[in-house]
Amino acid sequence: MTGAVNTYSSYQQIVGNIDRQTEMVEDQPDVKRATQYYLANIGNVKTVDDFINNTQLFSYAMKAYGLEDMTYAKAFMKKVLTSDLSDQNSFANQLADSRYQDIAKAFDFSTGGDADSTVTQSQTAQQGTVDKYVRQTLEEEAGQDDTGVQLALYFERTAPTVTSYYGILADDALSKVVRTALGFDDSMGLMDIDQQVKILQSKFDITDFQDPKKLETFIGRFTAMYDLQNPDTTSDTSSTSLLYGSSTQFNISTDLMIAMQSMKP
Repeated sequence: MTGAVNTYSSYQQIVGNIDRQTEMVEDQPDVKRATQYYLANIGNVKTVDDFINNTQLFSYAMKAYGLEDMTYAKAFMKKVLTSDLSDQNSFANQLADSRYQDIAKAFDFSTGGDADSTVTQSQTAQQGTVDKYVRQTLEEEAGQDDTGVQLALYFERTAPTVTSYYGILADDALSKVVRTALGFDDSMGLMDIDQQVKILQSKFDITDFQDPKKLETFIGRFTAMYDLQNPDTTSDTSSTSLLYGSSTQFNISTDLMIAMQSMKP
């Protein structure tokens, strides 16, 4: 890396040619095989237990929704997938991380599923999930060359959907981008959660991320700061792990990690 322009230019090159980049990922043999299996079988799943206990299908869907690191937590995810999203007090709605609501919407097993269930036959559960899986794979591969690009792509896709500062803090990758852009180090995460929220509120309006121009400006700020902090490497594995499977980072216990996922005002 020779400066911030390289990370930002790499990010722009991908988002500026996103259709071609997506096609290239879709055509990869391993992605094609996984997708063919998923589409051939997901529509036959009738119950949440059938879904969770089919490792190939469940792992595919969990990666698609950015929850690959929680694939092992089947009991936890069953509570998410059977939540009634119309009830603000339901389990999924009490989680600050919006990815849980997203997967619960796509696979709505709130009625438990039965022999006539059509939960997994919807467009969202089928092609919509495939599209998300391909995008996740694209980001993961971008991170093999430059983790800053991976984080920027993830932020560009995800930040506009987050409606609370608690949601930012509940997502390790989003909070990493925000802290980096604002010049805070990772020790900020040790502060009281409400104090962190107050700091973020004083620095930016979360609705700005729904404005494409303001979002792009923030991503540019992040990539500049990221390159300043990582001048000699394009692979920051600690950041990559935030996106793809790092429930053991800092030796956080499973119970504590799940509790952290649940923080919500």
